[in-house]
Amino acid sequence: MRTLLLLLALTAPALAGEAPSVPVKTYTLDNGLTVLLSHDDRLPVVAVEMRYLVGSAHEPKGRSGFAHLFEHLMFQGSKSFDDEYFKPFEPIGAAVNGTTNTDRTNYYERVPANYLELALWMESDRMSGLLDVLTQEKLDNQRDVVKNERRQRYENTPYGMVWKYLARDMYPEGHPYQHTTIGSHKDLTAASLDDVKAFFRQYYVPANAILTIVGDFDEDEAELLVAQYFGAMPAGKRAPTPTAELPVLAAPKHLTSTDDVKLPRVYLAWHSPALYSADDAALDVLSSILTDGKTSRLYQPLVYDKKVAKDVSAFQASRHLGSLYVVVATGAPGQTVDALAKALEDALAEALSTPPTEDEMTRALNGWRKGFFGQVESVLSRAQMLSNYLHFTGDADFLEDDLARYTDLKAADVHAAAQKWLVPGRRVRIDIVPGPQEQEVDE
Repeated sequence: MRTLLLLLALTAPALAGEAPSVPVKTYTLDNGLTVLLSHDDRLPVVAVEMRYLVGSAHEPKGRSGFAHLFEHLMFQGSKSFDDEYFKPFEPIGAAVNGTTNTDRTNYYERVPANYLELALWMESDRMSGLLDVLTQEKLDNQRDVVKNERRQRYENTPYGMVWKYLARDMYPEGHPYQHTTIGSHKDLTAASLDDVKAFFRQYYVPANAILTIVGDFDEDEAELLVAQYFGAMPAGKRAPTPTAELPVLAAPKHLTSTDDVKLPRVYLAWHSPALYSADDAALDVLSSILTDGKTSRLYQPLVYDKKVAKDVSAFQASRHLGSLYVVVATGAPGQTVDALAKALEDALAEALSTPPTEDEMTRALNGWRKGFFGQVESVLSRAQMLSNYLHFTGDADFLEDDLARYTDLKAADVHAAAQKWLVPGRRVRIDIVPGPQEQEVDE
């Protein structure tokens, strides 16, 4: 019953199109660590997220995969707890993990409220004491784990190499997004222990981190604990944010690759606006209108009517330095890739020729509103939302503005964004066709 009341409390404002009230306090320690506190005592749990402002976009040439490599190394022990990081959390039913993308790395714990101190102590110990116990053996072990993860996610997964192709062919040489987050076998193999330690010293420091605490905690006690465990650490320096102009494709590109798959697949990709910038939300809503539901503008003609496709999807892959808008269709059995591509491009042209209807807008916005409140409901995803806001907008109290990006949209806004960004002459088309898997090309 308590969970139901929490959900009702959080979603009630949505009926009026308003964001829920989520308190957030932002302050900075003397050593530069930024702290976000958001109290919510409706459930006896607390989430802690430690965000380091380093992702694959920060990696220099020859050092690809370092940020993701540390996502693994950070769970291998530190000075005061030289053991698997997960061990003290398993008996208390905590959720513990980490993720890496182009723009940031985050580590998080969701624990029963009375274990907040454990989470803060563990996070502080690996920030201050990881290098004390980082050995060549640990590096070699986790380097192999990452290489196997690359094989599983890219090389040995059907259609998996397309993400490498998109990074390589959508961005010019030297662009921060031109290599994959997981890195190359060559760079991972070449990484020495000294290289890895230098990377850690540069980026995994208080001045380059955001600590977010959300849930059932006493604010004064939390501030004392943060000061106790993090306050005495040397500051280090805030890493400069990578910069790059949004690339503009002068002409369309068409690439074909073979893979050990049964059905052809076509990817269409465009450069699109950055996360939280103008038109970012409009393209999110466009994706819903194009492919959400059996009567959507691409699903119905391609999958239901013509039966040329087995599935179709569209999404705005939002990132800080510029996003990608991607439309993907998998051919139905017996269809050629050329027939699939023609049907997809024809259906897309037709879909983009008119603004969304009132009914389409209502359904799409309701879907995004539901997803938004689902994120706010969880203390863990809320912690990640708040740190995301601070990191990329400079304001942790961005919840209302974020929701308004969607609820204020009109059909004309979505149509204008589609016409502006999804220009046929400025897209990359990648065909994946059945055949012997192409030799892996390292970055």
